[in-house]
Amino acid sequence: MSVTSRYKDAWEGFWSEAPDEPGAVFWDAEPALTALLHLALFERHFTDQGLPVVDLGCGNGTQTRCLAGRFERILGVDLSSAAIEHARHQDASGQVRFEQLDAVDEKAVQQLHAELGDAHVYMRGVLHQSEPADRQSLADAIATLVGERGRAFVVEPSQEAKPLMMGIAQGPAGPPAKMRPIFAHGIAPGEVADAELPEYFRTAGLAVVAEGELPLTTTEHRSDGSLIELPSKWLVVGRAGRS
Repeated sequence: MSVTSRYKDAWEGFWSEAPDEPGAVFWDAEPALTALLHLALFERHFTDQGLPVVDLGCGNGTQTRCLAGRFERILGVDLSSAAIEHARHQDASGQVRFEQLDAVDEKAVQQLHAELGDAHVYMRGVLHQSEPADRQSLADAIATLVGERGRAFVVEPSQEAKPLMMGIAQGPAGPPAKMRPIFAHGIAPGEVADAELPEYFRTAGLAVVAEGELPLTTTEHRSDGSLIELPSKWLVVGRAGRS
């Protein structure tokens, strides 16, 4: 199984046209407002410090490069080869390995696990942008990557986020500048019901180790100049039965 060509083409088109400078993309927020806030939530749960970390859906790699300073081995993967080109270009020091990966391609995910062994996974805002039919496969892929020893940190906009974004996009002036390419490429905000989020991972054989809520910061501003923040849910999951 792999993602639909329409879905992949939408992301290729988006990242092919995206500016290369930091912060130009809607969700390319400063790591101090994203990855470092998340790190404070999940680092103590990534108990096996020797495992590699996979940033699944890394985009242009901003958060991956930040996390590389905290973990010995880190790999950024994304469906879009254009996103990976951005990530490699912005990683001038070559500190991170970036690779294209279709995370619902079971064979490709199994091959990555065979190469890396068990791994920790960091995933920010990927599930809600996936096709609904692919969401369980994505959770299954995370279960494959973490194996018996790894843990995954997953953060997703809550079900309140979609009406909030659509309300902003449908204002008198239309979508703010950084939101326009998302809609133009057919990547409209998706929705994962709050109760469904943990169920995807339980179905994949993973247990919820920790969970909570926090704002998910973007790089776009409201008309009053404040940053747009999306309500979100976060989970740390790992193999059921593992302490």
